Amino acid sequence: MSGRIIDIITSDDRAQRDRALELWCAGRPAAELLAACAELDAHRRNESNLYKRVRALFFLSAIHRYHLPALPGYAPQGRVPYAGFRFLLERRFEEAIGLFQREVAAHGPNATLSSALAAAYYALGFQTLADQVRRTVRSTRGNAWMFRLGHPLDQSLRVRPELLARPEGADTPYPVLRELTAVRM
Repeated sequence: MSGRIIDIITSDDRAQRDRALELWCAGRPAAELLAACAELDAHRRNESNLYKRVRALFFLSAIHRYHLPALPGYAPQGRVPYAGFRFLLERRFEEAIGLFQREVAAHGPNATLSSALAAAYYALGFQTLADQVRRTVRSTRGNAWMFRLGHPLDQSLRVRPELLARPEGADTPYPVLRELTAVRM
């Protein structure tokens, strides 16, 4: 079962779609893995399905982190452009990826640039998921109160007065409130 790497993401055939990335990458030369990375990158930019887009990002991260640097003859060292490093620190992952890809095109692939690309794709995968969660939370009507705050005193949640007063004397403990809240809160 060879096939294109994109088939692991898009195929309707479970046997093809559920294949391990490691099995697909095993024995392939660097040129073929880099071509697969280009195909995955194009796919994730055009894919509307969140699951498929994020899966492509994590495949890209894994290929650059584990598979390319492990190949014999793959250049072990290179330079990461400082601007790309800054983009990573500023969480501007798309810009970092573009800069690192231009560096690969200009100077050839190496383990250092693959490491930088792996970090950028990995972070972009989680940022993509976080953005989706944020959009979902913001679009749910019952969550609107969380997003209309302009000042800390605008917070609509308050401590009930009964919890601030001791029931009898100075030696009596304050009332205890036990709250059970969903993890997402």
